[in-house]
Amino acid sequence: MARLPLEGIRIIDSTYVFALPYAGGLLADLGAEVIKVEGPGRPDVTRTGGYAGAFPENDLGDDWWNRPSTYNLIHRGKRSITLDMTDERGRELFKELIKVSDVVMENFTPRVMRSWDLDYPNLRKLKPDIIMVSNTGYGHGGGPYSSYPAQATTQEATHGHCWITGYNGGGPSKAGASFVDFLSTWTALFAIGSALRYRNKTGQGQWADLGMYQSGVMFMSEYIMDAQVNGREGGRIGNRHPYRAPQGCYPALGKDQWITLSVGDDEGWAGLCQLMGKPELASDPEYADLLSRKRNHDRIDEIISAWTTGVDKYELMHALQGAGIPAGPVLDSRDIHYDEQFKSRGFLERVDYPTERNMGSRMFIGRPYKFSKSPLAIQGPPPTFGEHNEDIIQALLGMDEESYQGLVQDAVVAKVPTTGEASPRLPEQEALEKGRLAAWDPDYLKNLGLV
Repeated sequence: MARLPLEGIRIIDSTYVFALPYAGGLLADLGAEVIKVEGPGRPDVTRTGGYAGAFPENDLGDDWWNRPSTYNLIHRGKRSITLDMTDERGRELFKELIKVSDVVMENFTPRVMRSWDLDYPNLRKLKPDIIMVSNTGYGHGGGPYSSYPAQATTQEATHGHCWITGYNGGGPSKAGASFVDFLSTWTALFAIGSALRYRNKTGQGQWADLGMYQSGVMFMSEYIMDAQVNGREGGRIGNRHPYRAPQGCYPALGKDQWITLSVGDDEGWAGLCQLMGKPELASDPEYADLLSRKRNHDRIDEIISAWTTGVDKYELMHALQGAGIPAGPVLDSRDIHYDEQFKSRGFLERVDYPTERNMGSRMFIGRPYKFSKSPLAIQGPPPTFGEHNEDIIQALLGMDEESYQGLVQDAVVAKVPTTGEASPRLPEQEALEKGRLAAWDPDYLKNLGLV
């Protein structure tokens, strides 16, 4: 069987929330042994509260902290240990783990790892070729913001995304959920791959110091260049485009169903007019060229909406694409699970849980890429809280049974979180009425062939 790209690489994932935890899950897909480290009193927030997502069949179960959808997606294929890093014994075990690992990821504010003597200069003393990846809001390189805690949901405003996200005439808006977290995910994957290659060539490790603030700004480069060169500040234009018209998101047949389309030239406009049964609009001076269409975009939107409202979004997609017009349906999470293109690519992967987990089989999103030489796949379900404490602390690090039981007794390690509460759960119908759920499909498992 072909080897996976990162087989034999051990990664310590001492990170929380989305950005680097998700990077860790993708690294596990690539074959790395990824060890998730949490504090007994500091479980990952994707297990608790508002970040947790949904529960299988809306059932908390007896171990609610192991069942939330967000935690399960992000931490697939990992191993799990718990260490109280505020206790010297926990920190010493962390140091021993570093000695037998290749990469350590952390996302504390800069002072934390320094205060524990676990910053990069100290890690190098433990293992000279260690690769360290730090993900903070503003980096470790000094500056007035360096010590600030941060999260993607607030950073979008500080690096300018909110200024250009939203509708014309409306206020600044966020770009979805924690957009910048996932920019840091991809950045971390690139950094780790590059650092491993560098180590293979030189024998030396290095420190990748990621600033989420910079990841966000980097994705605004065209607006920054436009401001510097042309003096234009940019702004909010909703679904429209600076030099394509019409472009937008239009209602399709059914409740909350939508189609997107983008017309790039006069030929495309003529094709759209033909599809709508209004060929005369192609030569109408009010719409005949780009400037006219941009000037009368609101009126065009009304014409398009009147046509799309009565047509299925997939039928619209095929008709528009057939006429050479870029178009696609707006998919919700249910659509993604049933979409034939995702199925054909194998983007959704089945993960089978051990019987004792009472989770059955679930579908997870995989990766948007395939390797011709390495058949990538999710390597298994996520671990339970502290599932591999004994395997790692005793078998790998060599601690004797008596010392290990002392850690258990003092809650330096644990298999049940000592703090945290389950995410609030509502009955399905109440959740629908309150808008917490967009839809509820009781036949989901059956329709996907999971039962």
